[in-house]
Amino acid sequence: MQPMTDAGATLVATLGGQPQIVTFALDALIAQGEIITDVYLIHLSLNNLRTRHALQRLQQEFLDDHYAGRRCRLRRVPLRANGSELTDIRAAADAEAAWQCIRDLIADLKREGRRLHLCLSGGRRMLALLAMSAAALLCDHQDRIWHMHTPEATLQRVKDSALMHVTPADGVQLIQAPLAPWGAYFPALRALAQTPMQAVETQLRRIVAVDEPQCRQVWERLTMRQRDVLCAFARGLRPDQVADALSISLSTVNTHKTAILAECRVAWELADDESLDYRFIRERFAMFIEGV
Repeated sequence: MQPMTDAGATLVATLGGQPQIVTFALDALIAQGEIITDVYLIHLSLNNLRTRHALQRLQQEFLDDHYAGRRCRLRRVPLRANGSELTDIRAAADAEAAWQCIRDLIADLKREGRRLHLCLSGGRRMLALLAMSAAALLCDHQDRIWHMHTPEATLQRVKDSALMHVTPADGVQLIQAPLAPWGAYFPALRALAQTPMQAVETQLRRIVAVDEPQCRQVWERLTMRQRDVLCAFARGLRPDQVADALSISLSTVNTHKTAILAECRVAWELADDESLDYRFIRERFAMFIEGV
């Protein structure tokens, strides 16, 4: 894909505990010929050690407002409510406060005439939902939203900033996500950006429905290899894909799966005759593994 103009663009990224997502996205955009002059990181409280470490690791990549020999500023955008940084998004009030912070950032950047690339693969999925809802009202046809695909084998090698840069052979790809800029089609809709987005509440209820104490109980009773299998299922892989990703046999995957589901029965007090399969793991643990 060719860059849309010769003017500089801005990367807005959500940040969790995996800082390499930001550098992978930035490297890919630069490889496309984009000139990225600013990177804004949306993140929760730095009281979270993994988020703080991720930010520190990224700051090492942007010494003296330069990245890879190019002028590029790193700026952070902590999400706040009532003057304090949000530690998580656990209630509708948290979602509203986070949405307002993200809305204000995107609105300010668009008022400055910025062309935006949004990489929303890092951190809590709720942040991606909030950012996309704001982008639909405030962004234009020239802006882009990106999803990052990282092959499982590469994912294991780069985890926790073990590698901050990859080569084309590693298979990391930016995939453009559809963006319907309704605010550009119907300018009056942008007035909605001045009020809380009620649509996020349904998604929030689904997210907080995940019973974290039970997830934590199961997690703490598993071996390290069983945790690897759980994480793979939670990311949406099927048993055969888990076997390929972890380089183990399908029978070994099934043995670990049986042990994980046995712990789930105990944690959720489920009857022995209640049918469970790997989809239960995906549904219950998809959000939980982002915080571990």
